Amino acid sequence: MGEQQNQPFQLSFNPSLRVAFQGSRVTSDGGLVLVRELDERLGFSELIGQHLSDSRGKNTQLPLADLLRQSIYSRMAGYEDVNDAERLAHDPTFRLIGSEKIWERGAALTSRLQSFETELLAQEENLAGLATMNRELLAKVESIDSPQRVVLDLDSTEIPVYGQQENSSYNGHFESTCYHPLLLFNGEGDCLAAKLRPGNVHSAEDWAELLLPEIERQQQLGKEVVFRADAAFAKPEIYEALEERGVKYAIRIPANDSLERDIAELLTRPVGRPSHQPVVCSRRYPQHQLHCPRRWRPHPLHSRPPLTHRRTRLLSPLQRLPRPSQPGIQRLLLRPPIPLAQAPVTPDFVPASP
Repeated sequence: MGEQQNQPFQLSFNPSLRVAFQGSRVTSDGGLVLVRELDERLGFSELIGQHLSDSRGKNTQLPLADLLRQSIYSRMAGYEDVNDAERLAHDPTFRLIGSEKIWERGAALTSRLQSFETELLAQEENLAGLATMNRELLAKVESIDSPQRVVLDLDSTEIPVYGQQENSSYNGHFESTCYHPLLLFNGEGDCLAAKLRPGNVHSAEDWAELLLPEIERQQQLGKEVVFRADAAFAKPEIYEALEERGVKYAIRIPANDSLERDIAELLTRPVGRPSHQPVVCSRRYPQHQLHCPRRWRPHPLHSRPPLTHRRTRLLSPLQRLPRPSQPGIQRLLLRPPIPLAQAPVTPDFVPASP
């Protein structure tokens, strides 16, 4: 009787429609099917066979491609922990995006997926293969629609850790124990290359390993290459390498007193900006506050120091980057220091005593 009630039933107004409820076939990640179609058209399966090696032998229950897709697609769907594989193994979407072997039996469970990521995929040759696969996939996309002017952006970031992970170190700039990877992007925001580094290395460490091969690749395709980076990459060896290859670049110069003194005539005050003269203003506190204990007693005159210690933030192209709409040499606009405005003298405000 229960089996008959669980069968789908037809609607009288439209016999072609059937109504049924089967919880095991319900999924909230149906959009991944479109991504699976995209990776099939880009030849992702062929790239896996070419660049990744499987050391498990022939007697395997799950193919390497299925494990890699489950690892990638689960992150795309927002499942950051491999513990989610216990539930996703029976999800209809994750069963159908794989090969026929997992259509009925299900995807990998937590233990199998974790050993795949930490042992098999972490092998040296497979790490290099992943980087090659990423670049070849982007090359296929670039062959469809790519501009003649390519912008490369090199930067580092922080990956904080909360244990004793190998090669993790304390970074004084980020004030955390972390990894400090280096990333190379194009103008569209696609990650072209990446390298995982210890947390205590300089931001520009190993820049040549990521940047120079990509410059050569783009120049072989006959494209104009432009490079941009922040002040951490303001190094003479980077300037020389870019100029030898005819690459235009814009790199921020770290603020320093010598530079500000040499370009003082360019630091004109824009219209509407307050004057350069810092002002120290004081404010009287109510008299009843003087009756609190001495250690918590505020002074009747509360002085605000001038912000003369702030350095000017300079973003200076070291080599001209002409724009199509603005031919010729571009003038460099530099932000002056932000001074304090003149405080009004009112009953609440009085000049500070010398």
